[in-house]
Amino acid sequence: MREEGKYRKSNSWPKAVAKKWLNLKSGSDEFHSDYNAKAFSQRRTKSCSDDGPSAVVPEELSEEWLMETCDEIERPGFDHLAPPVSTSLNLRMFVGTWNVGGKTPNDDLNLNDWLKTKTQADIYVLGFQEIVPLNAGNVLGPEDCGPATKWLSLIRHSLNGNAINEFFDEDISSSSSSEEDPPSPSKQHKYCLAASKQMVGLFLCVWVREDLNPHITSLKVSCVGTGIMGYLGNKGSVSISMRLLQTTICFVCTHLASGEKEGDETRRNLDVMEILKRTRFSDLGRCSRQPIQHNGILDHDKIIWLGDLNYRLASICGDTYKLVERNDWQALLEKDQLKIEQKAGRIFQGWEEGDIYFAPTYKYITNSDNYVVQNSSPKEKQRTPAWCDRILWKGQGLKQMSYFRSESRFSDHRPVYSVFTVAGGKATNQ
Repeated sequence: MREEGKYRKSNSWPKAVAKKWLNLKSGSDEFHSDYNAKAFSQRRTKSCSDDGPSAVVPEELSEEWLMETCDEIERPGFDHLAPPVSTSLNLRMFVGTWNVGGKTPNDDLNLNDWLKTKTQADIYVLGFQEIVPLNAGNVLGPEDCGPATKWLSLIRHSLNGNAINEFFDEDISSSSSSEEDPPSPSKQHKYCLAASKQMVGLFLCVWVREDLNPHITSLKVSCVGTGIMGYLGNKGSVSISMRLLQTTICFVCTHLASGEKEGDETRRNLDVMEILKRTRFSDLGRCSRQPIQHNGILDHDKIIWLGDLNYRLASICGDTYKLVERNDWQALLEKDQLKIEQKAGRIFQGWEEGDIYFAPTYKYITNSDNYVVQNSSPKEKQRTPAWCDRILWKGQGLKQMSYFRSESRFSDHRPVYSVFTVAGGKATNQ
C-alpha cells in the first residue's frame, strides 16, 4: 500500500504540469468554506452525480469545517433561507493586501497590527501574494497548500481570539461615535470563512460575521494566470464572487507583471485587461443539469480590486532618491505609474482609489525599516521604493473610510488595508 501511494504521488506531478501548461481546469473552480461538513455530504448524495467533485476535509484541521466543493457552493440551511425582511446594506468591510515574499509564517506571528481597527468590521477580505516562493516547482507542480492553511489558522485566531477583541473593546469605548459611522457589531462576534482560494502564490479569503453568513449566497471563484507564456499562475488573479442580500460583490486579488524598466507598466496594463476579459463565474454549479451561463467582474454591483499591482515610479532620476530621504511622498506620487496610466485613460477607467498619505510599501530589507535602495549590499536587488500594493474599487454604495499601511517587517512589502462602508445600491454604467 505504501509503495502504491508513493507511486501515485510521484506520477501526479507530470499530470499537474500538463494541466497547467495546457490551461486545463484542475479544481480551479473549487474553494474552501466554513459550514457543516456532515450536512453537506448528506445533501450532496441526493443532489450531485457520482462523478462530481467530492467534499474534502483536510486532515490537519481539528474541526469539520474546511471543505472543497462545487463552483457554486451549496450551504445547507443557508442558500434556501427565505429572503430577510430588510434587503438594505449598512455594513463595514475591511480589505487588506500583503505580498509576504514566499515566507511561511510562524505560529506566533501577530496579525493584530494589520487587522486591528477602531471598530470591528462585518466582513474581512484578505488577499496575499507569494504565499509560496514563485519557483518552478510551485509554478508548474502540484499546489502547496501548507502555507495557506497556516495563514487561515492565524487569521481565524486573530479575528476570534481574545486579544484582538480586547483591542476592539478598548478602541470602541475610547473613541467618540460619528454620525457617518455605521452601527458597529456587538462585542465578541465570531467570524467564519465564507470562501478562500489559492492559485500558486495568490491567496484570497473572505471572512464574515457568523450571523451574517446565512445571507451570503452564490459563492463562486475564478482564477486567471497571466504569468509564464501568458497563462501560468506565477502572476494573475484569484477572484471571489458572492451575493449579499440583493447585492452582488466581486473581490479580485491580483499579482501583476513585475519590473521597473521602461515599458513594464504596459505589461501590467495588459495583465489587467486579460483578467477582466478572462475572469468568468458560472451562474450554476456543476451539480446542476441546467446550462451554465457566465458572468464577468464588471457584471457585479460592487467590485474591490486589491493586490500587488507592481506599478512603480516613472522617470526615475537623482531627485527621486532625495525625495525618499525627505519622505516627500506627495512629490513621489506624481511619478506613480498607476496614477499616470489611469489619468491617461489607459487602464482602470471609472475606478476609484483613496488618497495615499503613507510611505511606499516596497521594497524593504526584510526585518528592517530601511528600503533596499538605502542598503549598499549587492545581495539585495536594488529597487526604487514604490506603491506596489494597492486597493481600488468600483460601484455605488462603497465609501472608503480609511486607507493605511501596516508596519510588519515580515517581508519586503508592507501590508496595506482599507475600511469601507457598504450600503445598498447598484453599479453605475460599466
